[in-house]
Amino acid sequence: MEETDTAAPRAAKTLRRTRIQEEKEEQILSAALDVFSQHGFRGTTIDQIAEVAGMSKPNLLYYFRTKEAIHRALIDRVLQTWLDPLRAFNAEGDPEQEIRSYIRRKLEMARDFPRESRLFANEVLQGAPHIEDELKGPLKALVDEKAEVIRAWARAGKIARCDPYHLIFSIWSTTQHYADFDVQVRAVLGQDHAGEGRFDDAARYLEQLFLNGLAVQRRV
Repeated sequence: MEETDTAAPRAAKTLRRTRIQEEKEEQILSAALDVFSQHGFRGTTIDQIAEVAGMSKPNLLYYFRTKEAIHRALIDRVLQTWLDPLRAFNAEGDPEQEIRSYIRRKLEMARDFPRESRLFANEVLQGAPHIEDELKGPLKALVDEKAEVIRAWARAGKIARCDPYHLIFSIWSTTQHYADFDVQVRAVLGQDHAGEGRFDDAARYLEQLFLNGLAVQRRV
């Protein structure tokens, strides 16, 4: 059975963390990201992470006391990265450009951070036991804020009226699909269309889908 003590490991008590300590922590977190994204929290063990990181279990525990501590560090990092594009949603900007930019940035994240996307998806599929407070707190507050931006655009006649929450959910689901189901996407597209260009193709299609759907219908 793995330890449940969440006290800070010895490395964290060092007043001045050395470059080697920082590198070791990154080595552990990268290995843990591989394992967690494949097996989820419940299916992952400290021994698996240590093996992928290429270090002994005691050495790993010098930096992170528990599996929970490693997972928490990864989740905190993912949440910050994942929400940056939504934070950049500018109320003063042109709605078409803001939505287009948001779709593009989310697809870039699906391309560049597939492990992080699968880590987050696994956590949510398991009932979000480690991030429920963040989902109901900071995430909800941010989405509420941006939903009001979308409503304001609709009231001003800049976009068609829509449910802003379901618009955001739809952008999340369609863009993150290219990370969470990458194997399926590449298999169905086939060798000729499954290269890096698939993200540009996806961006063009999703822009057409969302922007056409949000276009204001002018009466003749």
